[in-house]
Amino acid sequence: QEMTNITAVLEFRLLGFSNTPHCQITLFTVILVIYILTILGNITIISVVTLEPQLHSPMYKFLKNLAFLEVCYTTTIVPKMLANLLAKRKTISFSGCMAQLYCFISLGATECYLLSVMAYDRFLAVCEPLRYGVAMTAESYTRLAVVSWISGVFTGFLPCLMVSRLHFCSYNFIDHFFCDISPLLKLSCSDTIITEAVIFTLSLLVLSSCFLLTLVSYLLIILSILKIPSASGKRITFSTCSSHLMVVTIYYGTMISMYVRPTYNVSSELNKAVSVLYTVVTPLLNPVIYSLRNKAFKKALEKIVVR
Repeated sequence: QEMTNITAVLEFRLLGFSNTPHCQITLFTVILVIYILTILGNITIISVVTLEPQLHSPMYKFLKNLAFLEVCYTTTIVPKMLANLLAKRKTISFSGCMAQLYCFISLGATECYLLSVMAYDRFLAVCEPLRYGVAMTAESYTRLAVVSWISGVFTGFLPCLMVSRLHFCSYNFIDHFFCDISPLLKLSCSDTIITEAVIFTLSLLVLSSCFLLTLVSYLLIILSILKIPSASGKRITFSTCSSHLMVVTIYYGTMISMYVRPTYNVSSELNKAVSVLYTVVTPLLNPVIYSLRNKAFKKALEKIVVR
């Protein structure tokens, strides 16, 4: 009975990607470069939107929120991953593991809510341009942004609480590069059926509802774009929204494939490969897609640099 006590495991060993030193150094270099570019790219977005008065519209303020979120989200996972790629003993304490899991789930959920809100903002701007100024006031923007963050904070509590209450016995090797739900459920010596069912239901509710809201917004936007008589008008409107749509597709595609499934018995190598997409690659793509495809943002950046 003592072996099933949760205090039997005080730390976990993260197996990560590979034990070959050459591969570890190559991975470390690639991931470090991506991480630095991600931080610099997102900080650039935050700075430009803050400094340039022309970018003080709700759309860019939401983008600033998303950029800040990406900095927090990638920092939850990548620094520890980088440290473990060079360390001989790749460990994380039990409390550190639960803290990482909580931040990862909360920030991931916040991103879902923010992407839905940004899709709604674009829907109002394109489909209801005459109502936009009244519907999306500074007060409305603040309320939507605050609700997104608070909802994300609360979404992380239940899954993290349920996982932390599972029993982990003598075997403490996590076959992953961070404390994710799937490897922790596999590692537990408790009956995880209820925990799996609750996490699956919550993932289904959050991811599917946010994805559907976003999808409906963009379907309505596309229908409105098709009604625009001039070809240049269609092109300008669609280019503004297509960048957001690209981010949404990549993010939801990977997240739904990982978490909206009734069982977590999926190949650990596939788990790791898909996890790299949304923890390392997507946070870098967001600033690249949003800033490089946006003329107003590029003009504002040039103006600040020339100053």
